[in-house]
Amino acid sequence: MVDLQNVKQRFGIIGMSEGVNRSIEKSLRVAPTDISVLVTGESGVGKENIPKIIHQFSHRKHSKYIAVNCGAIPEGTIDSELFGHEKGAFTGATSTRKGYFEVADGGTIFLDEVGELPMATQVRLLRILETGEFIKVGSSIVQKTNVRIVAATNLDMNEAIQKDKFREDLFYRLSTVEINIPPLRDRKQDIPLLFRKFASDFAEKYRMPALKLSDDAIKILVEYHWQGNIRQLRNIAEQMSVLEKDRMLSLEKLRNYLPNTGSQLPAIVKNKKTESDFSSEREILYKVLFDMKNDLNELKKITMKLMDKNVSQEEKEGLIQKIYDNSFELGEKSSELGLYNEDSDKEDVKKKDSNNFEYAETIEEVETLSLLDKEIELIKKALERSKGKRKLAADELGISERTLYRKIKQYDLQNQNE
Repeated sequence: MVDLQNVKQRFGIIGMSEGVNRSIEKSLRVAPTDISVLVTGESGVGKENIPKIIHQFSHRKHSKYIAVNCGAIPEGTIDSELFGHEKGAFTGATSTRKGYFEVADGGTIFLDEVGELPMATQVRLLRILETGEFIKVGSSIVQKTNVRIVAATNLDMNEAIQKDKFREDLFYRLSTVEINIPPLRDRKQDIPLLFRKFASDFAEKYRMPALKLSDDAIKILVEYHWQGNIRQLRNIAEQMSVLEKDRMLSLEKLRNYLPNTGSQLPAIVKNKKTESDFSSEREILYKVLFDMKNDLNELKKITMKLMDKNVSQEEKEGLIQKIYDNSFELGEKSSELGLYNEDSDKEDVKKKDSNNFEYAETIEEVETLSLLDKEIELIKKALERSKGKRKLAADELGISERTLYRKIKQYDLQNQNE
């Protein structure tokens, strides 16, 4: 029985969390077999350790171990890198070259970022998994290889399959056994251990005392959402080791190195919009437009009532108030659509003395009613009544003097203010 702690020390794995222990135990169980393994987990969690463990505890440990970053090889040359090529197969192929699968015959190949493989290369890889056969680029001779494949990815493979970016049959062949590495935020008890290890390593590297954190700083370090996982923690530990003169770091100093820590904890932000996000945005847009249409229809009905001479003055005042309310609701909805870009104070406009406004006499055509024209007309009348005194006009309109000044400037009504 292999001791788990010895395995961690041998491969430099720091942590006591259940998820890490389970992934190592699973690796040790599968190592003596030849079945393919898929290692999953977010970027920076340390997936590269698992294939090393599998190789070292397998019967292939004395043969080649080759790690290939599939995402770092250009699409035009990846087939040549993996399977080799014949002389003259393409421009620049001045000699025959062995690929990784030929070189690693009898050993283990670790395909990191396997989800980035082109579809044509995926077909070749599937053939190796099924028959152990491959053909060099520019050749017609079938060659055999006996390799153990361990792959890793940080992608959602089910989503990649649905989008036709990864072959479903290849996924099932690669993931005979799947080993998931938990993100750092799910290994909170390991974070102080990892930080101390990194601080010690950089102290030795740069020949200076090791960093230490206050209790408050350790608490924030543990609660922080590590989007970049262990890689991000290591980078921050190195930054602080180099830049900070004081070897005991307070909470305030630590915050300077943690992005998005204006409050207690950082927010999780999705950088990429999914198709469902765009669908939701469209639904919101349609709803806002539909509401605006209803509001405009309501305004037309109110205007028709205002034109009716049989409507009492009290009823007119209520209708006028509705016009104000609806017009500002439309302004808010226009802002949501990006159509109304006024950085206003957002004061609610309230009608104080409706006797000063005579709507029925000024409206000629209901169907061409414009809220913008109506607002300009009201401002003009208020300025006329107040003889150009902005404060009185603003009070009459129920808005602030600052808002009135901005609207005068916006609608070029300076002459009304003279």
